Amino acid sequence: MSVVHVTDATFKREVLESDKLVLVDFWATWCGPCRMIAPIIDEAAKEFAATVKVCKVDVDECPEAAGRFGVMSIPTLMIFKGGKVMDQAIGALSKQELKKRLEASV
Repeated sequence: MSVVHVTDATFKREVLESDKLVLVDFWATWCGPCRMIAPIIDEAAKEFAATVKVCKVDVDECPEAAGRFGVMSIPTLMIFKGGKVMDQAIGALSKQELKKRLEASV
């Protein structure tokens, strides 16, 4: 499964109402660390396709979703299950750390 780009209008449906575990990457095009972890996010989307939905939210285009979850720094990664935040990390994570967090949440 590929990464789903989510907007303020689709956040509820794509993330909060999903029957799968959802990894949300709050990012921006101008953010260096965000661009640095983008390939890791893409790999996670493929590796965990059966159990995890991977979404990206551009904080500049979707300030409502970012504000609702208190995103103050980017990249911020959140793992949602049943519409609730199960885990959160701020800053660039290694592939191993992201994988560990996803496996712990599944």
